[in-house]
Amino acid sequence: MSHRAFLIPALGLLVVVVGFLLWGNLSENLVFYLTPSEADNQRSDFAEGERFRLGGLVEQGTITDTAEGVFFTVGDGAVSITVVHTGTPPQLFSENVGVVVEGAWVGDEFHSDTLFVRHDEQYRAPDGDGPYEPPPTDTSGGS
Repeated sequence: MSHRAFLIPALGLLVVVVGFLLWGNLSENLVFYLTPSEADNQRSDFAEGERFRLGGLVEQGTITDTAEGVFFTVGDGAVSITVVHTGTPPQLFSENVGVVVEGAWVGDEFHSDTLFVRHDEQYRAPDGDGPYEPPPTDTSGGS
């Protein structure tokens, strides 16, 4: 009986500790991104310099290269936010492409040091129109 009196509370404590460690660490490492509309609406919730992720489409005609990186506008159709990114953008970065940037508000601008390009798994033809189709293969057996 004395083993049971010790074992049950010890197992209960172990479950609580493991649950706390898993849930506490998991919730701190989950990073969601806000759309430009959400970021604009929740702007007062973020102190200047507090980091978060912002996701949207790079607006047409807004990309400007700078000595430190690139300057562009990201929008969601309702709100546009000016992004100052430090560093070299990925190769797929271009206008009308979905991006997720990580950084913080500095005045009216969003300053970023991490930039991800969002893309789907659809392959496009080299001209950009329609799905990719591989070239026909010679099935005649001759050379």
